[in-house]
Parts: sequence; C-alpha cells; structure tokens
Amino acid sequence: MDVVWFKRDLRTRDHVPLLSASLSGKSVICLFILEPQRLEQEDTDPIHLQWELDCATDLSETLKKSGAHLHFKVGDAVEILKEIDLSLGIDRLLSHEETGNSWSFERDKKVLDLCRNRGIKWIEFPNNGIIRRLPDRDIWKRERDKRMRQALSDAPVFTKSVPFEGAIPRLSDIGYFPRELKNRPEPGEDAAIRRLDAFLREYGKEYRWAISSPSLSVKHGSGLSPYFSSGSLSMRRAVQKTTSRIEWIRKSRAHVEDQEDWIKSLASFRRRLAWRCHFIQKMEMEPDLDLVAQNTAIDLNMDRVLDNERFTRWKDGGTGWPFLDACMRQLKSTGWINFRMRAMMMSASSYNLWLPWRDTGAYLARQFLDYEPGIHWSQVGMQSGTTGINTIRAYSMTKQGRDQDPDGDYIRKWVPELSMVPTKYIHEPWKMPDSLQDSISCNIGRDYPHPIVDEVESRKMGISRSYSARGGEEARRISKEVLKTHGSRRRPTRNSKKSRATSTQLKLF
Repeated sequence: MDVVWFKRDLRTRDHVPLLSASLSGKSVICLFILEPQRLEQEDTDPIHLQWELDCATDLSETLKKSGAHLHFKVGDAVEILKEIDLSLGIDRLLSHEETGNSWSFERDKKVLDLCRNRGIKWIEFPNNGIIRRLPDRDIWKRERDKRMRQALSDAPVFTKSVPFEGAIPRLSDIGYFPRELKNRPEPGEDAAIRRLDAFLREYGKEYRWAISSPSLSVKHGSGLSPYFSSGSLSMRRAVQKTTSRIEWIRKSRAHVEDQEDWIKSLASFRRRLAWRCHFIQKMEMEPDLDLVAQNTAIDLNMDRVLDNERFTRWKDGGTGWPFLDACMRQLKSTGWINFRMRAMMMSASSYNLWLPWRDTGAYLARQFLDYEPGIHWSQVGMQSGTTGINTIRAYSMTKQGRDQDPDGDYIRKWVPELSMVPTKYIHEPWKMPDSLQDSISCNIGRDYPHPIVDEVESRKMGISRSYSARGGEEARRISKEVLKTHGSRRRPTRNSKKSRATSTQLKLF
C-alpha cells in the first residue's frame, strides 16, 4: 500500500504526495506522527506540537470528506513505519521534502536507511519554493518562480483508504502541557484560506507601513506565518492568489478605493513571500545552521559567554528598556510578534548584552508559534553578526520605541508597572524626577528596574567588538564562502560601489 506521511504540510490542497496516492489504485494510509523526541530539542516547545496536532485534527476531518482517514501515531518515526510495513506492507512512502532543523534532518536520514533496507520506495516531492540539491545559487530565484507558477490543485478523492480506529492523542498523554496563548489563531487549512482571503480583500491595504509596528501589524499583517509553518497553506497558493488580486485591482480602478496603496502593499507582501523562501533555502543547503554559525571564525573571535542574570532579564522582559520589555512580554503571551521586533530582540541580546546566539536563538524559537527553522536561524545569524557578510544591525530600543510607539500606549499595555508614567518619560522612565516617581507609585529600581546596562554605550561597544571579530585571514576566507553559498543574487540598481555593497548586504532574495 501507499503511506502518505504528513509532516509540516498539513493540508489537502496543493499536496502532490496526497494526489499521487489517490491516483495509484492502491490502499492508502494517511499518517501523522506525534514525535516526543522533538521536545528534547532546545528549539522546540509544546506549543509547536500542539499547533501541529490541532492542524492535523482539522486535517483529519477534511480528509474524511474526501474518503480518506488520517492515522495518528505517537513515537519514533522509524519504528512506526517499520511496524506498518511489518503488519500491512508499504510499497511507497510519499511525503513532501522537509527543511526543518538538524534533528529532523537526521531523522529523515534514518527513515531513508529503513526504506532502503526494507525495499520501500520513498518518494519526496518538492515543497514550496525550496530547491533540493541546488547546484548553483545563481539559478535559485528562476527555479523558485517557476515553482510558484505551477497549477494549484484541490483535495483529491479516495476510494481505498485504510480506516483509523484509534483515538487522537493529546500532549498531556505524554506528559506535556503547552502554555496558553492569547489571540491564538484558528488552526487548519480552511482557516488559513479564510485568513488569506481576508488579508487580500479587507485589511491588507496598510500592510506596507503597518508591519513595522508591533501593534498595527497584528491587524494589518497577513497573520499567515503559523499556517505556513504547519503547512496548512501552500506558498504557491498564497503567491498566486496575491498576484491575481493585484491584477484584479489594476483592472478595477473604478471599484477600488486607494488602488495604489493596495497594489504597493500586496506587492510588498509578495516580495516577502519570496524572501521567506530565500532564507529557508539557506537551511536546505546548510542543515546545521541551528548548531553552527555560518562563520565559525567570527563566532569564535566574539567569545560571547552566557551571563545568566542578563539572559533572565532579557527573556522575562525585565531589562529596564520599556519598549524591548513590552515586546518580549507580548511574544511570550501571544506566541507572535512582527519581524522588525524579532530583529530588535536579537540585536539587544547580541550587541547590548553580548549573549551567545544559540542560547537566545533557542529561547526565541520556543516562544514563536510560527517557528520556521530556516528563517529563524538564518535571521539569528544575521542579527547576531555571525555571518560575516551582513552589515551590523544594532537597533536602538529607545529609538524604535519612539518610532513605533510614540505615545507609549503599547508599552503601557504590556508593561503595566509603567501605566501611569507620562508620555514624556515613557521611553526613559529612569529620567523621571523622584517626586514624580513617588506621586505615581512607580519607583525605578523598585517597581520597575533600572536599565540593565547603558543602552548607548553597550551598543557602541557591541558594534566595535563585532567588527573587530571579522578581522583575520580565516574569518575573511569563510565570509567569502558564505557569500558564494548564500548571498543574494539580486543585482544593484546603479553601477556604483555603494550600490553593489548594498545589494550584497541586503540579501533579500
């Protein structure tokens, strides 16, 4: 029989392995495995498995409408597949290619050994815009864009699906209890498509300028990243639906208000979808980015050491920098925050606090409901200065706060200790006169901490140390290799040294 192994591709539409199984004429088992071993990894949290389990539960109901049944198993993938083969016999194992973390890469190598030993044909189909065994990064964008133009497909129909008679597992059955998240999105494929349609038709007009704000991005961002991470929505569908919407707006000038704003925002969103694929491609080509810095010489030269007090205050939102603390608390509470703030979090930990990237990166990974290893670890490398080919991105938390939250409403929401602080002091409350602190019952050092270090001086020192770490023949040699393997092939817009440097630094897609 055929086994369709669902991993992070929990959908029925645009699912080539599922379609292939439906056309084979064989009996089919659709399989979802809850793997407790994942929770032993530093970058994995129960919220990740609970989200995938909820999406898989929704998928199970959708498959039933097509005549198929999703089998839920708990345990080691190799042992479960071996058991199915011994009892029923597997002709083909069908799945999408997965670009996960180093653990999933090693797991898949063990599955491949099993299939070879037992004569099982494991067919892995390409997924999203990631090109496996890419011979040359120069051709990536062309191949990715070609992939995005392939036809969409609906859920296939099954006539020979093996029924599932067991119970859907719960994380509590294996001793894990995920934290509750505020404003958690509705799981599943249909919810993902509704969210995409609503973004393209209702609230995406402000996307281009709203995505920099941690509050406005909640309303005007796409909200699709958790669905991409679980595979409940294909990248191809998102790209094609966005393109169709842009074309419709262009042709319907009389029926669309603020036409240019809509077009610019949706075009910006489409570029970021390409950007997403670009970064995951890095993990596909270098599957241990969660373990090893892209430039090991620079990482060694930095010699960052974990300071437990700094690390604890950073992750708990108690640094004394109000805007950063608000962002850290929002993330912990909701499992999501916008991209710019994610970069600022890594910047603060890397340059101001000089903390090791693996510890801070793993903590953030566990907080993100939409954790996508390829994007996350590529960005951790960029924002911590360990790639050797990117400019140092050392954010000013105070400036970001003034830019994105000028009146301090966001800070007051997530840092209630500061709810009575006047706007004049909300971004630097330590500058309040003692008499004002007493009158509003917000004493800095007692009710809210002093800044953990001086923001300006620590950022300057972090930048200086980061650039110094790039010196030396070995660091420069590795940087050239990193650029060749992962650098953007986007061409500069002007024929100048400055534009050529900028195009290398941006590495968008």
